[in-house]
Amino acid sequence: MDYFIIGERELVLAFGLVGVKGVSVSDRTEALDAFNKVTGQSEELSSVVSKDIPRVLILTEDVSVMLEEEITAWQLKGKLPLIVEVPPLEGKIKGKKSLSDSIREAVGISV
Repeated sequence: MDYFIIGERELVLAFGLVGVKGVSVSDRTEALDAFNKVTGQSEELSSVVSKDIPRVLILTEDVSVMLEEEITAWQLKGKLPLIVEVPPLEGKIKGKKSLSDSIREAVGISV
């Protein structure tokens, strides 16, 4: 499995149309459970996620806000899956940096 999405129902369905498996969540408990299963941190084997871990985990921004501490800890480990955030259907969450903003901040110039 190369990609997996955790997010709101409509986006999970949309990604499913192009062959990306996923699970829809509505609260932190569901999001954390799905995140742990996808990353292999859960002892319980999920029927949604196969035994192999995806290379890219797509999270909607609202899910990433719910799991901010867990995501940071995971990214510091440097393991797969790579975590990518996409905006929810309502649009970009106010106060969240875009990829362009992060690059500008890291490089120090605007192109």
